[in-house]
Parts: sequence; C-alpha cells; structure tokens
Amino acid sequence: MKDKYSREIDYLRISVTDRCNLRCKYCMPEKGIDMVSHKDVLSLEEIARIVQASTLVGVRKIRLTGGEPLIRKGISQLIAKINSMPEIDDLALTTNGITFAEQAEKLKQAGLKRVNFSLDSLRKDRFKFITREGDLDKVLESIEAAIKLDLKPVKINTVLIRDFNDDEIVQFANLTMEKSLHIRFIELMPIGTSQTWASGRFIPAQEVKDIIEIKLGRLDKIQKPKGNGPAQYYQFKGAIGTIGFISAISEHFCSKCNRLRLTSTGGLRPCLYSDDEVDIRTALRCGASLKKLSEIIASSVQHKPKKHSAIGPGTYRSMMYQIGG
Repeated sequence: MKDKYSREIDYLRISVTDRCNLRCKYCMPEKGIDMVSHKDVLSLEEIARIVQASTLVGVRKIRLTGGEPLIRKGISQLIAKINSMPEIDDLALTTNGITFAEQAEKLKQAGLKRVNFSLDSLRKDRFKFITREGDLDKVLESIEAAIKLDLKPVKINTVLIRDFNDDEIVQFANLTMEKSLHIRFIELMPIGTSQTWASGRFIPAQEVKDIIEIKLGRLDKIQKPKGNGPAQYYQFKGAIGTIGFISAISEHFCSKCNRLRLTSTGGLRPCLYSDDEVDIRTALRCGASLKKLSEIIASSVQHKPKKHSAIGPGTYRSMMYQIGG
C-alpha cells in the first residue's frame, strides 16, 4: 500500500510487550515502568489477526520488538503462526540477547529468519552500568548462537553516546573483519528518557564514519544486506561483515520510510517520532472482519507525515520501549 507521498508501506514492526529484563539508562527508568493492565495488552492471537489483516493491504515484512520480546510467553508460537502466512516473506526479531541463546533453536524452528541484537558496549563493566546489571557474556553467547544457526544477516545495533561508548567505535568496527556480523551505529534519538542523555552526547553518523576510516582505513559503500531498515552500509576490503550507519537525526531518510508500528496495546503508529496513533484494538475486540481491520491499517498509513520533526530534544509522551522503536 502507498501513503499520500507515494511511499510503499510493506513493513510492520510489532511491540509484543512494553516490559523488559534490562533497564538501559537512555531507554527505561531505573525502577521500571507503570504496568499496563493485562487486559489492555494484545493477546498473541490478536497480534496474529492484525498481521493477517495487514497482508491484505500489502504488508510482507514483520519485525517483533518490545520492550524485550523474548520475555513474552508464547513468542515462538506467534512466530510460527506468522510464518505460516504465505504472504509474509521476512520475519525478524530485535532482542537484547539476554535470553536468546536458550531459546534460539526453538525460535528458528518456529520460523524466525533474522535477528538483531541491541548492544552498546563490549566492556563488561560498562555494559553492566548502561543496562543496570545486564550480563554481557549472555549477549555474546546469544550472538554466537545466532551465527551458528545461520540466522543471517546477524546485526548488532549500537547506540553511540559521546563520552560514554564512543571510545569503542573502532573495537565494534573491527568485529566485521573476522565475523559475519553487521554492525549498525545508530544516532542517539531524543525520545523518552534518552532526552536527558541527548544533550551534548549526540554523535552524527558522519563523524563516526570519519573516525573509523582514520583508524582502520577506507570504507567502501555496498548494497545493504537483507533487511528493511534505513542504514547505509559500508565494508572494509576483505572484511566478512559490514558496517551500517543509521542517521535518523542528522540526515532524514523519511522519504524512503516503509514502515508502520503496532504498539503492544493496539495502537498503529505511522511515525516513530509522533505520539499520533490509530486505535485498532477496539475494532478487533468488537469482532471486526479482516477486511475492516485492513481498512483501519490502510487508513493509518495515510496519517504518515512527510518527515519527522526530531531535530533535537523534544517532548514525547511515549517511551521507546512502549513504541517498539
């Protein structure tokens, strides 16, 4: 389906829960979040029905996110249900990796095709600090499990924060020389709790690229590996993996945006940087047909703005973990 700016929207990102087993400082409050009532959260069956309806208007790509999606009970059953839909040609997951290793084989058997790991430091002490008690070894074990199971491309999403982890840029980039990993450096986005981190800590993608080339040599632009994200990809000569840059703040890529988001409470969000959303849960629970649900999805796409307005710290009611960024 096309929006009013003729962009083809074929990608749905689904937050299956707003809960998480980490408390990353730029994402979630230290004491956790206000619990959403169980009755307000979409059931797995409801999520699957929305996905089925979305295929009627051209959605072909699904990514499951959170919070942390792997703490949602029955996640493998949801993956199997979505995988059984012939219209869906790509089914991926974003995780912090804490419990992925122990679930990896089951997830692949259910039909998971690809996985992205959120990882902001390769230093145990720093990782523990930013995540508030996270175990880096568990994440590294999960990344190796994904490589072993051939859930490729295996991508690592790294949010760079000035004077915190910017001294690890070269170390992350070096991983692509010997491993089949795709490192994606992401600009810090001023949403929710990250607004207090964003002031003075933002690092534009071009600066990161310059640092890498000064230290490690020229990066050649390449065709991006399989996926639906906005990253621009580069590679060192002879490297196995790639390096991507997601410049949501310094360089808008809104003209190429192909996505719609579904929150865990049944809100359809046309844009990550806007609190505007369309309620699909009410219609779903009132027994709406697949056709009617697909019409709501198509209608929400027409609310998609030409470009986002996140040019610096702003005011957003929602947090990233609630949106499934």
